[in-house]
Amino acid sequence: MIYAIILFVVTYVLMLTFGKYRTCIALGSATIFIISGMLPLNQIFGAIDFNVLMMIAGTMGLVQLFIDSKMPSLLADLVMEKVPNIQMAAVALALFAGFISAFVDNVATVLMVAPVALEICKKLKTNPVPFIIAIAVSSNLQGAATLVGDTTAIMLGSYADMNFIDFIFYKGKPSIFFAVEIGALTSAIILARLFRKEKQLVPKGAPRTVVTDYVPTVLLVGTIVLLIAASFIPNKPAITNGLICIGLMIIGVIYSTIKASGKEPLVSALKAVDFDTIGLLFGLFLIIGGITNMGVIDAAAKLLAKLGGGNVFVLYTVIVWASVFLSAFIDNIPYVATMLPVITGLTNSLGIDPTVLYFGLLTGATLGGNCTPIGASANIAGIGILRKAGYEVKTKDFTRIGIPFTLAAVIPAYIYIWLLYS
Repeated sequence: MIYAIILFVVTYVLMLTFGKYRTCIALGSATIFIISGMLPLNQIFGAIDFNVLMMIAGTMGLVQLFIDSKMPSLLADLVMEKVPNIQMAAVALALFAGFISAFVDNVATVLMVAPVALEICKKLKTNPVPFIIAIAVSSNLQGAATLVGDTTAIMLGSYADMNFIDFIFYKGKPSIFFAVEIGALTSAIILARLFRKEKQLVPKGAPRTVVTDYVPTVLLVGTIVLLIAASFIPNKPAITNGLICIGLMIIGVIYSTIKASGKEPLVSALKAVDFDTIGLLFGLFLIIGGITNMGVIDAAAKLLAKLGGGNVFVLYTVIVWASVFLSAFIDNIPYVATMLPVITGLTNSLGIDPTVLYFGLLTGATLGGNCTPIGASANIAGIGILRKAGYEVKTKDFTRIGIPFTLAAVIPAYIYIWLLYS
């Protein structure tokens, strides 16, 4: 186990230090995990989340058709008509992304909203990096708000036999949805402060962009609707969301190719697929599979339980904040999967209701990914979009927004959940 931990730590230090080479570092480390036997050959396939990779590829292609139709430019015009300055434009886009992300996967949300932000920044001649980062962290935040917002929320709902309404009202009390929304409110204030120097007025009166084709917009909205609908289907295939995104992209490419009487839409959609981002995620999935196989995540879960002792408040505090820290570096899905039965065993031995610890786990594990640029798939997707647009995102650029945003969201949620469910 010690070798797996050392390799894991070295990998992440290198990725955070050398941002331009994250994909090569991740794939190289994954190769070492496989060659060394820390990730057995028969576990490689299971370690890779093909659903996420297919969602990213499909949505990227569909979003490119969406961009080519000039709809993002029109949406940018509409946003600019409503906000007074760049500061409020950034906050409005982040809140909009958060709202969508409460019902749609975080990665898909970022891929859909980011083009609008890029178009606004282009029109206003301002740096889009902080805009996209704000959209990514806001999307991650709202993933815990509803049963369908994130994989970890779905896992908790399945494990604890909770339905969609239970995330809003549970056992006669306002549920985790309100904890997340309180966090969203406080984090929006933080975003407003982080963008406080962006007081340039947004020009008014410019003519609105004319959309050339509404079919890509219909397909993108259809993606959102189908992703929401699919979340209610029990026992569905693990790659359902990925198939939806790939399928609608294929429909969009076929339609656009026929309309254009040429292969330009196909070429445009394929070029839009960021294989560097997909490669990075591919490598990270294998790395997490390796440390999971070596028992690192199990050991971390047991250590958290031990640190909490028999005091419920200490246990709750340890679970929330350790989850925040760990999720900044490891995939929260295997971590949550490991911690759920650990929490059940602990609460059974203590004779207490596990709800407060369940919600604390979900809050910390979901929001912790906002601390680093490689802590969540949505962050990686957002940075990939910026890289393709010619912008480099350094670790300090991300943490300048991600860490204060995380603290502003977690602290009120941490207090709220304890007061209502302890």
